[in-house]
Amino acid sequence: MSKFEKAKARILQKPKDYTYTEARNLLKKLGFEEYNKGKTSGSRVCFYRASDKAVILLHKPHPGDEMTPGAVNDLMMYLKELGDL
Repeated sequence: MSKFEKAKARILQKPKDYTYTEARNLLKKLGFEEYNKGKTSGSRVCFYRASDKAVILLHKPHPGDEMTPGAVNDLMMYLKELGDL
């Protein structure tokens, strides 16, 4: 099983310790680009994929890196809707 397949399998498990870094890496492997509006964007980060114009907004957690279980679930469900999982 490749790292990419392991990353997809991990988010499907809805782990409570899933990190923003893991989500960012998975989205990049799925073809998304990270957009940040600089200092004015706050903790909201936009991921955009030009091929199908899909947009994902994530809250960058702070001070740690762990995402909330609800955010992980929402991301997983959206990626399923797109057919990426």
